[in-house]
Parts: sequence; structure tokens; C-alpha cells
Amino acid sequence: MLFDVQHPGKEDKNIVELGMVDKVEIDGNKVTVTLAFPKRRDPLAEYLEESSKAAIYRHAPEGTEVEIKTVIRNAGEHKQNGLDMDMAQLDNVSHIIGVASGKGGVGKSTIAVNLAVALARLGYKVGLADADVYGPSVPKMTGTEDQMPEAVKEGDKELILPIEKFGVEWMSIGFFAKQGEALIWRGPMACNALKQMILQVKWGVLDFLLIDMPPGTGDIHISLVQDIPMEGAVIVTTPQPVALADVEKSVNMFRNKNIEKTIFGLVENMSWFTPAELPENRYYIFGKNGGLEMAENFKIPLLGQIPIVQSIREDGDGGEPAALSSRPDGAAFVTLAENLVKAVNTAE
Repeated sequence: MLFDVQHPGKEDKNIVELGMVDKVEIDGNKVTVTLAFPKRRDPLAEYLEESSKAAIYRHAPEGTEVEIKTVIRNAGEHKQNGLDMDMAQLDNVSHIIGVASGKGGVGKSTIAVNLAVALARLGYKVGLADADVYGPSVPKMTGTEDQMPEAVKEGDKELILPIEKFGVEWMSIGFFAKQGEALIWRGPMACNALKQMILQVKWGVLDFLLIDMPPGTGDIHISLVQDIPMEGAVIVTTPQPVALADVEKSVNMFRNKNIEKTIFGLVENMSWFTPAELPENRYYIFGKNGGLEMAENFKIPLLGQIPIVQSIREDGDGGEPAALSSRPDGAAFVTLAENLVKAVNTAE
């Protein structure tokens, strides 16, 4: 009967095949089923509990009493029982940090890519997973559009080798899609693909693995933060007051009692405009210090303020991140990286 209950996020597999049925006990007319979930609770747990109960009632005699219990297994148990994807490729990653935003258009991917490069400039071993499944921009911003990651066989597992450039290991859904091709995926399929992209990559030893998350606060985000051992997140915003509601959504998601991830700080992007011919001038197009006020309002650090500089956009479009430069915009990203390292060390 429990073979009828399929996990929506794991296509064509039921909860028995996935090793999620920990125990079935029958005592008279009472059936007790214990379901096992990962350490970070499955976002579909309640759905699976109710589906299991319904499946038993359909097949059991009238008057049967059904109870569904749940247990949480640690990462090591996941591997032994095949309950979840193998976390082994993350064993040598010291810090996994999401780069998030409440909405699109704030330059989140620009911040993520340049933050990764800036951390590498500081001497850290860095990787970045582009989890923005509906708009993967990392290949364009790193000049790796024409590259395809290789696969290697290790025992009975096939692992993906990340693309290395600028001292950073890059992985993106965009590497596997044809240029200009839209990825039309429903939520569970997208969640599965993203987790596979992160967990089946041979990252090796890393100080930081950044995850460029999709904008917003939907199912994909919840799945990522619960199923990937993410330590915390950085939130990207713009300074105008209207962005406050979007920041609040992101903050509330990470602070939710079922998620509880550290917010290392806020990054204010597009803080001011500086013309190339007047490098000392600052024009506050979207308002002044809005990010600072948001950070104070939510009691999180302001990690950095990144100006609107034409070279940042040009470098991103040309596949050469601005953080590589010695210009003021490059220095701003290095300062951001330094502040993130301090925030992570303080939180430990």
C-alpha cells in the first residue's frame, strides 16, 4: 500500500524505494508507520504523511486506526540508507553560503560572481553554484558559455567536474542548456536538478561555496536551504525604500523556525552612480543609505555598498568580473569579501 505513495520531488520513485519507510508496526486494529526524513526536514513532509495515511486507509479493513510518526536522520544515515542524495562531495567544504534577493533585478548574480572572485583574490579556495535555474547568468558573466563540464567515474558514481577560471570553480545549469533555450521546469523537477548539480559536483577542498539562488522566496528556495547544508546567506538589495518589503521576505524566510539560517549580512547594490570621467563624484539615484537603514531595521550587518559603475556592467557582459580590477569598483568587492569573512568567523 505504501508503494502507492510517490515523492513529488523524486520522479518515478515511491517512499519505499527511497528508503523513507523506517518502520511499520501492527497492533490489533492499529497500524503505526514511521517515516524517516533528512536532518533538514523535507518541505513535502506533511504531504507525504497524509498521503501515507490515506494509502493505508484505502487498503486496510474498516475500523483500522492509523498513526504516522516521523524521525529525523543525520547526514551519515542518509548515505547508508539512500534516503537523500550523497553529501560526500560537500565534506571538504568549510562554508556553504547562499546569495539571495527578495526579487529579481537587483544585481544578485553580479554580486555573487564578483564576491566569489574577490574571495579568491584574498587567497581562499572558492566555488560558486549557479542555482538561478530560470535565468542562469554565470556562464555569460565568466566568459565560459562555450564550455561543457566533464564527467568522471569514481567507483559506481558519476561526478561532474566544475569549470575553473579566475581561481574559482564554477557550476551552472546554464552549462547544460542550449544558448537562448528556456528551461521550462516545474518546481519539483527544478529542485531535483539543482540539488543534483550541487551534490554531484567534485568540488574538492573549498573554503567557501557560494550558491547563487533564484530571486524570491518560493519552493525552490525552501528546498535548497533545507536539503543542502547551507550555513547561512547574504541578502542583496538596492537602496530605495520600496525594496524594504522584498528584503523583509528574504529575512523572514531564513529566520523561519523550520529553516533558521544565519543571515551574515546585507549587500546594498547600485548604491550611487559614479561617472568614469568623475571618479570622485557620487550621485544617489536610488536614495542614500537605504541599505544601511534596512540592515539596522532587521539587525543584520551591512557588508558592503557597491556603486553603479559602467565598467561593472561592461565587465560582466564581457566575461571579466569587475572584482579582478584594481579600480574602485574592484576594491569595493574585495572589501565586501573581507567583511563577509569577518561575519562568518564571528558567527562561528
